Amino acid sequence: MTAAALVVAFVYGGPHALVLCLILGILEISLSFDNAVVNARILERMNPFWQRMFLTVGIVIAVFGMRVLFPLLIVGVTAHLNPVEAVNLALQKGDPQTPGTYGYLLHEAHPQIAAFGGLFLLMIFLDFIFEERDLKWIKVLEVPLARFGKLEGASMVTALAVLTIAGFLAGDKQGIVLLAGLLGIITYMLVNGLGNLFDVDEDEAEDASAAARPRGVAGRVAGKAALMLFLYLEVIDASFSFDGVIGAFAITADPVIIALGLGLIGAMFVRSLTVYLVREGTLDEFEFLDHGAHWAIGALAIILMVTITAPVNEVITGLIGVVFIGAAFAYSVLRNRKVPTSDSAPETLSSTSV
Repeated sequence: MTAAALVVAFVYGGPHALVLCLILGILEISLSFDNAVVNARILERMNPFWQRMFLTVGIVIAVFGMRVLFPLLIVGVTAHLNPVEAVNLALQKGDPQTPGTYGYLLHEAHPQIAAFGGLFLLMIFLDFIFEERDLKWIKVLEVPLARFGKLEGASMVTALAVLTIAGFLAGDKQGIVLLAGLLGIITYMLVNGLGNLFDVDEDEAEDASAAARPRGVAGRVAGKAALMLFLYLEVIDASFSFDGVIGAFAITADPVIIALGLGLIGAMFVRSLTVYLVREGTLDEFEFLDHGAHWAIGALAIILMVTITAPVNEVITGLIGVVFIGAAFAYSVLRNRKVPTSDSAPETLSSTSV
């Protein structure tokens, strides 16, 4: 898919378009490691049918939905354009710094996009980090945060506090930022709540945890529960895509190049890595990857909220996930050298109890 995207880019716009496509692909990949880890932990609970849905229908949504239709929708709503006018504007290769161009209009819509995606991702991070668990990574932070998490509604209180601060600093965009942030929280609560509602076999699925299954064996969640997990995956992917889509316009405003670089290269890479992690049982072998991914999510959420009022260098956004995932992987390797893994330990001894 990478080779095909680069060939199409070269045919479409010559060497310059090929280079831009490659740069965008690298940008998306650098932003996607934490996404892949989170996706894998959810995907391993699904049966093979829904895993195939993630790789087929899911990739269509990721490539054409988030990388093509979503920017067009945002521009159309912001500039009060019909779909045909929005497409014509997108195909005009205007400077994103020039008012009225496709890139400029999308950039102007960034505060509400960042508020929605930032609050959605923040809720994922908070629900993870506020939960009491035996295995901790950054203990100096995770121990007091887990203690604070015992407060009823701790995640909601924290998220609303962050949104209040962001709204206060947003100036003339305060109203739209507050509304978008609330919609992000509502979306998370709705999708997550529906998943729990339909997950009638949740207890059985937890008993058949990934650590107890052979590598590559899918989870048993199916039906409505799997549908909710699939929708949850797509919303997570969309939230992770916001920074990449917006950042891409600092490189090019051409929607074709963005779709090729971010979509066919980047999105396919995320799904390939996700499936690899599931089939190889990597998340169970390297137990701190979950922690690293969620800390990366928390950092990305805060970065998105900061970008509402101040620019953040794309290098920081691109590397933050790599740093957390890399550190968590290294820490997991060191721990595995000191503590027997579930493969070598007796069956009655779990890695968590160790």
